Amino acid sequence: MLWKDNTSANETSSSSKGQLTESYAQQYLSKQGLILIERNFHSRQGEIDLIMLDGDTYVFIEVKYRKSKEFGGAIAAVSASKQKKIKQCVTFYLHQNSLNEYNTPCRVDVVALEGDITQPDVTWLKNAF
Repeated sequence: MLWKDNTSANETSSSSKGQLTESYAQQYLSKQGLILIERNFHSRQGEIDLIMLDGDTYVFIEVKYRKSKEFGGAIAAVSASKQKKIKQCVTFYLHQNSLNEYNTPCRVDVVALEGDITQPDVTWLKNAF
């Protein structure tokens, strides 16, 4: 082969950044009193990074990291299509766990991390959408 395939190296770097930022967000939210239920819940519709409890409220959390605030930063990276996928995934999670989607208190939060990956600035948007 005449060229080197760097795809796996980039994906590993991306996924390790994702795991690092999700761990950082989890620790931050745990200090705020939330209790972890599950990480990286997958369904056909998408993925939920963190599922936590805030009292009796289920909190579905999307974690986004951006090195800089250019192009709107981390918060702007949660597009309308991403929001739709997360909502569908939340509904699937509730059904799978025999929870009534109309009577179960829940919300979707976004934790936006920006700057140095070892000490990012944290913005926590409760009930983001």
